Amino acid sequence: MSTPATGRNGAAPDRGFAGELRDAVTLRSFTLVLGVLILQLAFILSYIGAFHSPTPHRIPVAVVAPGQAAGQVAAQLNALKGTPLKARTAPSEQRARHLILDRTIDAAILVDPHGGTDTLLVASASGPAVSSTTQQIAAGIEQSRHRQVRTVDIRPPAAGDGRGLSSFYLVIGWIVGGYLAAAILGLAGGARPANLRRTIIRLGALALYAIVSGLGGAIIAGPVLGALNGHFWALWGIGALVVMAAAATTVAFQILLGMIGIGLAILVFVVLGNPSAGGAYPMTLLPAFWRAIGDWLPTGAGTTAVRNTVYFSGHATGQALGVLAGYAVLGSAVAVAASAAHLRYMRLVPDGPAMSSSRQSQANQSPKRE
Repeated sequence: MSTPATGRNGAAPDRGFAGELRDAVTLRSFTLVLGVLILQLAFILSYIGAFHSPTPHRIPVAVVAPGQAAGQVAAQLNALKGTPLKARTAPSEQRARHLILDRTIDAAILVDPHGGTDTLLVASASGPAVSSTTQQIAAGIEQSRHRQVRTVDIRPPAAGDGRGLSSFYLVIGWIVGGYLAAAILGLAGGARPANLRRTIIRLGALALYAIVSGLGGAIIAGPVLGALNGHFWALWGIGALVVMAAAATTVAFQILLGMIGIGLAILVFVVLGNPSAGGAYPMTLLPAFWRAIGDWLPTGAGTTAVRNTVYFSGHATGQALGVLAGYAVLGSAVAVAASAAHLRYMRLVPDGPAMSSSRQSQANQSPKRE
């Protein structure tokens, strides 16, 4: 370890501003700050890019009308400029309601052949933005046909759920807890655990944390605030899965990339995951990029699983739960495999940077002896 040279009076010589700047701003610190700047700009780009101009794209709807009129109205809706709707026919109002509640469609238009007012069925619990957008489109079409439209909300949000956003915010809380817990363990004990057993122990500790975190979120959203009532056990299970998905993936990122893995976790879960999750705006109102990734990231999958469990009897949750399970299982598997590969590399290159990293990790994790 080097020490600075001292002058005759024992004081360090004045190295000037340039010399102090070189010592203060190292390549590592510059790289880390540059990474933060990139994440910050990506955050701004992602959120404004997703939300600055919500535009409907192929919102699934059904048309109920007598005879050939149903097909004609559906064809008219599908021919709208920009394809805001994806229309199909339904044989009856009962069937249309069933399609909305099982999440096959978002809305249905019931054409009244004997009057001048048609009916639009919506379920605003799935997201008030898409319901209001559908109402605006339907009103414009009916006005051009010199008809009127009335809206019937067959599944509104619960009284304690405001605009139906509690599912989204609950999942964000679980996601943040998952990747922060994994990141803190990485900072405290080293991004790459000293041996395979410690990797497994870390994942086991995070699994216990996920169970407790899922329980806490379900209690707050249900019994405490009354926002999402009546599905306590299901929410607990979904919450534990969401937290473990974020935590295991973050551990895998850290073992593969070191501390850079925390930045990658923030990129995936926050910068990309939040705006594409279908919370503030459903995916049918988002630009193509965010529509494409939303269902395949834990935030979007978790939001869909919670919302459809609470309001739609668990319909259309299979893919969402599969995505969450995939992140949890594959994240854990990659973490263990990457840790084993890292340890093999250390044995092959005993004096390489990997060994130095491992020694530092062991120093952080082992108890000090007097």
